[in-house]
Amino acid sequence: MANQALMANAIRALAMDAVQLANSGHPGAPMGMADMAVALWGEHLRHNPANPQWFDRDRFVLSNGHASMLIYAVLHLTGYALPVEELKRFRQLHSKTAGHPETGVTPGVETTTGPLGQGITNAVGFALAEKLLASEFNRPEHSIVDHRTYAFLGDGCLMEGISHEAAALAGAWKLGKLVALYDDNGISIDGPVKPWFIDNTAERFKAYGWSVIGPIDGHDVKEVSDAIHQARQQDERPTLIICKTQIGKGSPNRANTAKAHGEPLGADEIGLTRTALQWAHEPFELPQAVYDEWDAKTAGAQREAAWNDKFAAYARQYPDLAAEFTRRMKGELPKNFHQTAFDAVVTAHTKGETVASRKASQLALEAFTAALPEMLGGSADLTGSNLTNTKSTPALRFDAAGAVVRSEGNEQFPDGLPGRHINYGVREFGMAAIMNGVALHGGFIPYGGTFLTFSDYSRNAIRMAALMKQRVVHVFTHDSIGLGEDGPTHQSIEHAASLRLIPNLDVWRPGDTAETAVAWAVALQNASRPTALLLSRQNLPYAPKKDLSDISKGAYVLAEPELKKKLQAVIIATGSEVQLALKAQELLAAKKIAVRVVSMPSTTTFDRQDVAYKKSVLPQGTPRIAVEMGATDGWWKYGVAAVVGIDTYGESAPAGVLFKHFGFTAENVAATVEAALAR
Repeated sequence: MANQALMANAIRALAMDAVQLANSGHPGAPMGMADMAVALWGEHLRHNPANPQWFDRDRFVLSNGHASMLIYAVLHLTGYALPVEELKRFRQLHSKTAGHPETGVTPGVETTTGPLGQGITNAVGFALAEKLLASEFNRPEHSIVDHRTYAFLGDGCLMEGISHEAAALAGAWKLGKLVALYDDNGISIDGPVKPWFIDNTAERFKAYGWSVIGPIDGHDVKEVSDAIHQARQQDERPTLIICKTQIGKGSPNRANTAKAHGEPLGADEIGLTRTALQWAHEPFELPQAVYDEWDAKTAGAQREAAWNDKFAAYARQYPDLAAEFTRRMKGELPKNFHQTAFDAVVTAHTKGETVASRKASQLALEAFTAALPEMLGGSADLTGSNLTNTKSTPALRFDAAGAVVRSEGNEQFPDGLPGRHINYGVREFGMAAIMNGVALHGGFIPYGGTFLTFSDYSRNAIRMAALMKQRVVHVFTHDSIGLGEDGPTHQSIEHAASLRLIPNLDVWRPGDTAETAVAWAVALQNASRPTALLLSRQNLPYAPKKDLSDISKGAYVLAEPELKKKLQAVIIATGSEVQLALKAQELLAAKKIAVRVVSMPSTTTFDRQDVAYKKSVLPQGTPRIAVEMGATDGWWKYGVAAVVGIDTYGESAPAGVLFKHFGFTAENVAATVEAALAR
């Protein structure tokens, strides 16, 4: 029998000591959830500390990420490459123990958590990815994809609206391998939550289609373990286990108080807690018995070895499937990707169609989704507007038992196609954070659509994707006042500029079919950054090009002046405004003014180019004028003399009327250039 009290108290001691040394952090939640961690990590979680990336490991998400010392303590104790010296450096510069868990920084941390509610939503993405991969790759005699997703979460996660979005989808998708353990301690930063959190959580989750266990005693390891065992017996519904706990468990004066939440216990209270827990050890000193009880290295190595044998047998029988599975889990694109991308761009250029860039996106997606089975699309109830669906991506559906429904077969796919386009419903934030979980799990490249103005709903999850360096593609349509009659509530003004401010996020606003195809190609190759595509509702004429090679650099010379004289000005434009720039160039040429037109579909990509290329596109000493239907602030960094933009909200009227009202005419652009040259 494991010494469960010893195991739990080791977590409590490490948590209170690390927070005290850092003079910063949250000791209460780790101390309260310690017994829950013993039950899960000590008896159920399948993982290998020597290889945190072993594919068929169970995924663990600490959604209430402020309790980071819980996961750091458990990772250290079970044998991950997280020495006690790193625990002593909790919350310090360049340590592996940041204030909130960060994937890619700490071995064993699956996702970056902290913004409450997003962790459990990421967990839904993990569980969805597991279910879809199992449906696609498993065979009756070979289950190479067979793991569970566990999440700890607290009151704060459940109060955040995103948890409603995620939990409802998890129930609809029948994610039976998702198990969430709710740390129901009744305390948040402002104190006891009863005055402001009166939800009947059990009934709420039952209404979502979840199985609910409890409330149980979260400090009774056996009771928690039995509940997890019960949850594992069924695969048709996700499970919520409600664990009643005491925040700051073990602290004589801080337990069950908000004081235990977000500040060190203090030296005196730590001394009293040590006595109460009968923990007669100095800070960060752990007896060998603790490590012996927690050690998971041997069991982890055995589990991985058994899975490796299973996968080897699978590969012998299904070599092509095994190779495809390995490629996708490595995040590598198919060998023919560059040819697919080249063909898509050249086809767009050759046809030169006049279509909205949202339609141009769908045309590109037809090629890419056919060639990349890992592309998993979706829309937040706007499929017919976002145009994120293709012939290769039928709607994702589940039968009454929760199995993935396959479409009718055809010559190319005799067994039918599994659904690859998700109807997220009106849940933009949930969609974005679920896509993050799907990307983190591996095996898929998720993309999802909504209107650009609703990127505000998704923004924090977009930011998290950028922070975590995940390949997620956001398809934002209806990108300007060109939306027309729907008016200022739906017309994007500040959104392009706002998204460009997010570090490590690529933002593309293409102006025609070729630029859109390039944008998609670059997005799919962005293995370590997300992408936002800003697409028009209105039709955009194709802009003739002499060369396609520089589009991927984010900005390029689209049209040089035909006048045989020195260049006098440069017009920089994006998206639908490229056509205005070209027409203004013609008007200015009639007045013997030589103007270059630069299309800049991606400022973020252009900013990463070398100085020589930037100077070749935007020559020094030549006045520059930017044109974009949006906020003007971001354009001044390019040394522009003027910006034709919008720094107010839009209006309700037909698009053509609005263009004239706000000055988006070739005549006004030309006049702005002339005014700049006259100064």
